[in-house]
Amino acid sequence: MIEIWFAIVALMLTAYVVLDGFDLGAGALHFVAAKDADERGRVLAAIGPYWDGNEVCLLVAGGALLVAFPKALAAGLSGFYFAIFLVLWTLILRGIAIEFRSHVEAPLWRVFWDVVFSGASALLAVLLGAALGNLVRGVPIDGQGWFSLALFTDWSARNPVGILDWYTVATGVFALVALTTHGAAFLAWKCDGALQARARHVAAGGFPAVAIAWILVTAATRVVSPGFFAPIGERPIVWLGAVVAAAGLGTAALASRRGRDTRAFLGSCAFLAGLMAATAALYYPDILRSSIDRSQSLTVTLAANDHTGLAVALAWWSIGAPLAVAYFVLVFRLHRKV
Repeated sequence: MIEIWFAIVALMLTAYVVLDGFDLGAGALHFVAAKDADERGRVLAAIGPYWDGNEVCLLVAGGALLVAFPKALAAGLSGFYFAIFLVLWTLILRGIAIEFRSHVEAPLWRVFWDVVFSGASALLAVLLGAALGNLVRGVPIDGQGWFSLALFTDWSARNPVGILDWYTVATGVFALVALTTHGAAFLAWKCDGALQARARHVAAGGFPAVAIAWILVTAATRVVSPGFFAPIGERPIVWLGAVVAAAGLGTAALASRRGRDTRAFLGSCAFLAGLMAATAALYYPDILRSSIDRSQSLTVTLAANDHTGLAVALAWWSIGAPLAVAYFVLVFRLHRKV
């Protein structure tokens, strides 16, 4: 039962990265792919039917942590207190910017909110990547299962660690590059004309950059957390995820150069999904890994709710999950490009 809930949490985080990732990337590209107010409006129209529902995946992941691993959620909320507020502010600013830009017709007003939307989208991608970097590197959990983090210390990725160091900034930049390219592939799929051509150009150049950044971040992970890859020979899902990610990235790179936008976007989705699956498989059984002493890491067994609570939550999940999948299928079908 514990393993099932770990898989559910990983699945919801993966769904969030894949689904909300394309509208984060599209938002970050607001002033690159779109050149005027009309094209920026078309970018918002392209992601408009999806972005609000996509963010629900993050809420569901938090809810899954609450019902399945409440100790991990409590420790994470206290330890990442400041970082969580930054994430919340970027989420709020994105919603406000979309809503407010059309309230006044003045060009300066729209440009201001477009800048806010683009900046908040890019910053959120960096913060999410840095958050994953913190989990992989480890956090200073004490014997009671609690920790606190400064914003930064000496940038060395060695204890005492902070939220930001050279490694977590690198993972944040990698996330920005990957999600921006993902968003470009989405815009090339959904748009047409000059906007589509520019988005396709960004995607074609972005996928090779993602491949290089992936290699560099993987090498950096071996330096910062040498034991992270230790279970690789025992867990076939790691290899499966890596193969899916590599195949997806290669497919996306080739398809974007040939103008096959649907295939490029699906390849990008496969890359992100495979990468998240492999990372989750390597991270198990930890929920919060200790940077001080691995024996003090908060594992799924230590953080889990009791069996009865997990069983009841799984019954409700079995009802809600198909409804959520049906919703996303319906939305994508209703707004598919003709």
